[in-house]
Amino acid sequence: MIHLAAVTTVRDSFKEPDATHDINFLGTKNLLLALKQNNFSGRLLYVCSSEIYGIVDEADMPVTEAQALSPISPYAVTKIAAENLCCQWSQSELFHVCVARPFNHFGPGQSDRFVVSEFARQICEIKLGRGDGILRVGDIDATRDFTDVRDVVRAYQLILERGKNGECYNVCSGIEVTVRHLMERLAMLAGITIRVQKDPARLRQSEQRRMRGSYAKLAQDTGWKPEIPLDQSLRDILTEWEAKLS
Repeated sequence: MIHLAAVTTVRDSFKEPDATHDINFLGTKNLLLALKQNNFSGRLLYVCSSEIYGIVDEADMPVTEAQALSPISPYAVTKIAAENLCCQWSQSELFHVCVARPFNHFGPGQSDRFVVSEFARQICEIKLGRGDGILRVGDIDATRDFTDVRDVVRAYQLILERGKNGECYNVCSGIEVTVRHLMERLAMLAGITIRVQKDPARLRQSEQRRMRGSYAKLAQDTGWKPEIPLDQSLRDILTEWEAKLS
């Protein structure tokens, strides 16, 4: 079983911290209780988040699973709490539980509440001559570690099959890129020139300037590594948005 149900955006967690706690932590507790009551004997993968690492010193990159946790949002606090609960159950209730800590991921099917898909939608709208032709952005000079969602799903499957009980695994590419680079690649692949305007509503209250993870532990225990090239991921997202907007 893969537990993905959660409030998934950091921005929303600042607006609704109580709901974030109820869904992310209490929802996880309720799931574990339901599994116990139904004599669950399979494997459970709890999907946490790299957001739990918080602000990480550049000297500590790439970030490993041993990095100290320093949450800077209600979202991250609730994800740590739920992760700890799952790990506790792996010991006290004899559940086989593993934890994934995915970094930024993107790909076809992603909501435009997330940055790459939002850029792809805006760029496709500009290409189709809609709106004023301006791409509205937040902080595009921060770096992040992006992985195609199809590689991420493959990692989840391998963790379920081969992951060690009670262990946490980073799911990432090990490569940091600026958000600006992704925006520019999307525009180039779409064949358009863009004008950019900073939008304060798209800026986060707390922001890590750089982020890069290590998937060495995941590779060692499961054999996983990322396979889908960045440009293929971006092309596939653009193709999907072009079809939606046409």
